[in-house]
Amino acid sequence: MPSFKFNHNNINVLNLEKSLEFYHKALGLTEVRRKSPADGSFILVYLGDGSGSHRLELTWLRDREEPYNLGDNEFHLAFTTNDYEAAHALHQQMNCICYENPEMGIYFISDPDNYWLEIVPEKKMQ
Repeated sequence: MPSFKFNHNNINVLNLEKSLEFYHKALGLTEVRRKSPADGSFILVYLGDGSGSHRLELTWLRDREEPYNLGDNEFHLAFTTNDYEAAHALHQQMNCICYENPEMGIYFISDPDNYWLEIVPEKKMQ
């Protein structure tokens, strides 16, 4: 059987600049690559955390105006942090915390398109 490695996850966004600002401020992700055709019909932006090869691909479609249907929003991405309290304070300040589960020691933030992102302390992942 061939071997496989995680490469990237993709989400579609309505406002690329707003999303880029959010992901940089909330999670420290930075642009590592961008692709767009000559006709400008879409833009793909790959974000990274500077520590690994996994990427978050943001796709902006020029002709898309209505919000994406996220269903029950059961799909989510998870991020670990080495300073849970500082991350929580930042996300409180940004007013993007959408769900907290203190018993489990996790919480979720929502991005400008209402995708949920789980925040987990590194110690929980060990």
